[in-house]
Amino acid sequence: MSHVAPVEEAHAPRKGEELDPVAVAAFLAKTLPGVAGPVEIGQFPGGASNLTYLVRAAGREWVLRRPPFGTKARSAHDMGREYRILSRIHEAFPYAPRPVLFCADPGVLGGDFYLMERLRGVILRRDLPAGLELSPAEAEALCRNLVDVHVELHAVEPAAAGLEELGRPEGYIARQVSGWSGRYRAARTDDVPDNEALMAWLEANRPAEAARSAIIHNDYKFDNVVLERRDGQLRISGVLDWEMATLGDPLMDLGASLAYWVEAGDPAPLQQIRMLPTHLPGMMTRRALVDYYCARSGLAPARFDFYYVYGLFRLAVIVQQIYYRFVLGQTQNPAFAPFGRFCTVLSRTAESVAGGRHQP
Repeated sequence: MSHVAPVEEAHAPRKGEELDPVAVAAFLAKTLPGVAGPVEIGQFPGGASNLTYLVRAAGREWVLRRPPFGTKARSAHDMGREYRILSRIHEAFPYAPRPVLFCADPGVLGGDFYLMERLRGVILRRDLPAGLELSPAEAEALCRNLVDVHVELHAVEPAAAGLEELGRPEGYIARQVSGWSGRYRAARTDDVPDNEALMAWLEANRPAEAARSAIIHNDYKFDNVVLERRDGQLRISGVLDWEMATLGDPLMDLGASLAYWVEAGDPAPLQQIRMLPTHLPGMMTRRALVDYYCARSGLAPARFDFYYVYGLFRLAVIVQQIYYRFVLGQTQNPAFAPFGRFCTVLSRTAESVAGGRHQP
């Protein structure tokens, strides 16, 4: 086991996703007291949706978030909304980073963006970073911590965080099923499944609307949390990427998270598209995660297959929307080339779960 957790660093921006350092420097000098001179800009890994950069100037550093280049879907990349969420939720949920400023002037960087504090720490992606090892006991403890923080978020009273108008919880499940179905049809290319039977299954198997709503993150997973070592254990110190947060059914939020959770015993196609190290010895199974979440939250759904199928389909739509942009030439990132295959694997897995052939 490594006792020194490697902090994630930024690298040179990807081709086509560079920011103008002169424009950034001029903006910082104008808006932040005491900040002047040249800036250094790096880009963090990931960023399939909104792009995330590290900005250094005058001995200080911030994280800059902006929409992907070439996107037309402003509602899906609303920087102002994400900034407002962070501005309000931090006091009630201290894992959220503090925002610094928001810019709506497209003349600066070609689109809206905001700056926030940098949370230094470890971020887990497909495989553990070099120099970090997790024993089975540590992996299980980290899973429990991940669920505990998720439950903490769902327990935050929206009014206490000033976010009671963040979304419309009434009819949330119905809107999600119809909304993601419509988005899939709009972004479908001819090399992925039509998913009509899957969308019909989701519509036919919708559970009753939740008795209570919660602030839900909608993309809660290992690569959106920051880890630091405390008392000899890796623990969550921050939660990132609030662009899709809203008010809704917390079990739908859990289902969305489970879509990323590939277990050691899952079939080869799922293993091939695994994005997180959830297959390691000691990592909890999806069933164990659900049971632990329900025990901690007090929620007890009669069946969980709907929420897992929904999560898989929703993720299939998200990767398909990115793949659609890639096919149209709106993004040049070569990492998006296999996203059509990812969409197909997620869709087929959702079909298998819906048909009782694959366990949630």
